[in-house]
Amino acid sequence: MRHFKKRRKQSLSSQINQSHEPLQKDGLKANLNENIQIIKEALGNSDDIIIREIRIGKERKLKAAIFYTEGLIDTPSIQNFILETLMLDLQKIDIDKMGSSGENPLHLLKDSVLTVGDIKDLSDYNTLFTFLLSGNVILLLDSFTLGFAIGMKGGKDRGVTEATVENSVRGPKEAFSESLRTNTALLRRKINDHNLWLETKKIGTVTKTAVSIAYIKGITNDKVVEEVRERLERIEIDSILETGYVEELIQDETYTPFPTIFHTERPDVTAANLLEGRVAIFVDGSPNALLVPSLFVQFFQTADDYYQRADIVTLLRFLRFFGFFIALLGPSLYIAITTFHQEMLPTPLLINLAAQREGVPFPAFIEALIMEITFEILREAGVRMPRTIGQAVSIVGTLVIGTAAVDAGIVSAAMVIVVAITAISSFVVSSFNLSISVRMVRFIFMGLAASFGLFGIIVGLIALVLHLCSLRSFGVPYMSPFAPFIATDQKDALFRFPHWGLFSRPRLISQKNVKREDTPSPKPEPRKQK
Repeated sequence: MRHFKKRRKQSLSSQINQSHEPLQKDGLKANLNENIQIIKEALGNSDDIIIREIRIGKERKLKAAIFYTEGLIDTPSIQNFILETLMLDLQKIDIDKMGSSGENPLHLLKDSVLTVGDIKDLSDYNTLFTFLLSGNVILLLDSFTLGFAIGMKGGKDRGVTEATVENSVRGPKEAFSESLRTNTALLRRKINDHNLWLETKKIGTVTKTAVSIAYIKGITNDKVVEEVRERLERIEIDSILETGYVEELIQDETYTPFPTIFHTERPDVTAANLLEGRVAIFVDGSPNALLVPSLFVQFFQTADDYYQRADIVTLLRFLRFFGFFIALLGPSLYIAITTFHQEMLPTPLLINLAAQREGVPFPAFIEALIMEITFEILREAGVRMPRTIGQAVSIVGTLVIGTAAVDAGIVSAAMVIVVAITAISSFVVSSFNLSISVRMVRFIFMGLAASFGLFGIIVGLIALVLHLCSLRSFGVPYMSPFAPFIATDQKDALFRFPHWGLFSRPRLISQKNVKREDTPSPKPEPRKQK
């Protein structure tokens, strides 16, 4: 595993740490009014921070205050489980006598009064602000330097909806949402085992975003889990707003167009990868999960591959790999053959192509470059435009521009066909990240084909294979199980064996508890009717 370079702290992060340093070191004050004033000033008297001062106990002698962030809290629960409990149920209790008798009133509230499950102690302002701004209710009492953070997270979120990017013909339709706890709950539904462990930490000096890692103890390699922890610990940044931040900061190789970390929006895909020995990384506020280690072949697999028959899935995987090579080499092969190797074409086809290119003023490379750039612009415009008109604009724009370019003699009709087939083939690749990588590398192969013909394409393929074989994802070779070749893992690479034949986990990923079953399952025999 490669060593990370030490990242220099950003000046903004340093300034924030310096400005907050005196406050972070201070413990809570015994005077409630002083605590309220400090909290108000630190938060700039923000309107969404609600402060409710109350009196509790017999004869309303003890002053208390609750703090919460409006919109992040389940407001009815505050009324039912905190305010009602403190203001009504404590009327008959003389807190002063309890304090003089040696019994701590705070222990009474925590152990016998508050009917809430998630309660944590607070002793300093840094912890207080972290809980307050992440959706907890803060309870402080006068004359005490200890407070409580009460878990009552609520508010509105998008909820569990259907997957929008990774569509599935058969299988679950649910997808992750922007709520971290909703996502972990969806994962728990899939894996009902006590060995599914979750670890959460805060990353970002300003945002303090909750980042969780999930793995199955006893299946996941402990070295991979420890490496994930170390890489997350090394992140020094002021904000984490999406999984893309974490992905870019923890990936193995940064000088490659190919993704070395897999991301998904589906709980079933996440659960299946955890059962193979991978680690999932969740970021609060993101509807995606990162999965490490990731392999090249993993980007050609979909959730439907395990919900349909093995022979159908094998055929579809071959189609994906075939589409990958067309998307990568389609325009470059056309450029090389029409420019340097015309003898490879049948004579009638060669005459037809020559007739089409008779009025075209540009060489084949410039033709392909114009059409590819035009299509990339249309594709990006279709993504960024409003959903109701984006698809129509991209389709109509492609048809109109392609037809007009042929009629104007700028490009040939054959080139439009080649570019269209290449664009369609790029959508066959199941992973959007890998599809972007193919689109980038395609231009390099077009330049090699225009300069050296098929020889340039072959040299480019050799360099591409060497580059892919040099990549690693959290210490695991990126091209396994092809390089290094692992015979037992070929059952779920190009081919997909039936489920009764998938008796072991990927060897280089799990390295412990490799067997899914004690012995390979025999093919089930149909029961004969008497």
